[in-house]
Amino acid sequence: MLKIFDRKGARAKRHRRVRVKMAGSAERPRLSVYRSLNHIYAQVIDDSTGRTLAAASTKALKSGKNDAGAATAVGKAIAAEASKAGIKTVVFDRGGFLYHGRIKALAEAAREAGLEF
Repeated sequence: MLKIFDRKGARAKRHRRVRVKMAGSAERPRLSVYRSLNHIYAQVIDDSTGRTLAAASTKALKSGKNDAGAATAVGKAIAAEASKAGIKTVVFDRGGFLYHGRIKALAEAAREAGLEF
């Protein structure tokens, strides 16, 4: 009998493993990234109060594409939203996704736009 690989379960397991070690605070909130089949979402979260301080997505930007270019646009947008909220440094939470492709493009664009992590 073949063992079936559960992609969503494996991602959830990686995400739990990472989240045990990190938490966003008021001084250094968490930049959480979620990548769906059609969109990519990013939000800056203060875990001590449970509030979202800034958010950006390809849905909000009305981007028809879901590629590295769209992820770069979301990275720049989240950095702009965070700077409006007075946030300069964040903890990057890749959400259990591997750090390459769209996740890496979003992170690098946010760094270039002024966010430190």
